[in-house]
Amino acid sequence: MSVRAVRGAVQVDVDEREEVLARTRDLVAEVISANELSLDDFISVIFTSTADLVSEFPAVAARELGMGDVPLMCARELEIEGSMPRVIRLMAHVETTRTRAQVRHVYLNGAQALRRDIAQ
Repeated sequence: MSVRAVRGAVQVDVDEREEVLARTRDLVAEVISANELSLDDFISVIFTSTADLVSEFPAVAARELGMGDVPLMCARELEIEGSMPRVIRLMAHVETTRTRAQVRHVYLNGAQALRRDIAQ
């Protein structure tokens, strides 16, 4: 087993609590599926969100998916002029047998434009 970082992002349509939770759940679920992970494989997850998302913490959605014992942290994304609005990003540290090249990074709902080089 190796420790790997998995990246991902999702663009939220509107800053409403249920939308933030739903899109974050989609992102976490797709990271799990794309990388054939179980909840026990997660070491920690860092979430960031853009300044225009204030209705809920993305980590709440991860806890709803069963990550209550995984260390989770939320932070504010840098406010760079011209950056994509309403984006939640994650970086998950996981234990996996996958090589770095085999890790699948997940970008959903418009966020593919952030990293076309690694989006799967």
